[in-house]
Amino acid sequence: MPLPAKAFQHWLHDVAPATSTADICRTSGIKRTTLAQQLVRGKVAETTLVSISRALQRSPLQELASFENYAELAGNTRPPTPAELVSQIATMDLLRAVIDRSDSAAALPELSPGADVPAAATPELSPAPHATSVRNWVDAIDDGELRHRVSAATGVAPQNYSAQLTANRLSPELAVATAREAGVGFTGGLVAAGLITEAEAGWPPGARQRALDALSDGELAALAGERLQTLGKALRRQEHEQAQTEKIWENLG
Repeated sequence: MPLPAKAFQHWLHDVAPATSTADICRTSGIKRTTLAQQLVRGKVAETTLVSISRALQRSPLQELASFENYAELAGNTRPPTPAELVSQIATMDLLRAVIDRSDSAAALPELSPGADVPAAATPELSPAPHATSVRNWVDAIDDGELRHRVSAATGVAPQNYSAQLTANRLSPELAVATAREAGVGFTGGLVAAGLITEAEAGWPPGARQRALDALSDGELAALAGERLQTLGKALRRQEHEQAQTEKIWENLG
């Protein structure tokens, strides 16, 4: 839910009383016309608050929690579950981990008896979010009825909710509502949707890597297989749509 313009203006005066709107926009990278339009409409986007908070070197999460709409963020400090952390690892990073483990296992028999196993260099994971981070996050916390509960609690039609997941986007309001209905911490959805970073969410450094390392070889292979299957479906759908578009253009001459 966008932030009320009056509340936002009070907040801005409190955190930057001596800074002009022009300076705020310049340092935060927000166009003055964009901010002006949001204020006129009476609704300021959460992304605007986050950008300004970063520019002022303030915590986006804490500043967001200072608004009534998101006050519950301040009272929920539960860390992400291992499943949530793994959901924010890109598919290509999962596949790379499968290959790295296979290569390491294949090399072990070649070592001399009693020799130390060399520590493999761990490639740095791509930052969250990734191409399917939102859907993966919801799948990671879904008990089978989560989508229905979110729709009932928010009034958002199931098809509209699913459309956001398919497009890999989720409004901050829906992200918080989803976490609430799933009984997990509120930061997972905000990171998955790209509103805040892992560090801004308070996730410990290397948390995603540790969650990945904790997966057994079988769990990792199964997860990578599921991601590949999903990717394959998406690519086939894109190819079909492209073929249909080309056919239409051909018929139009």
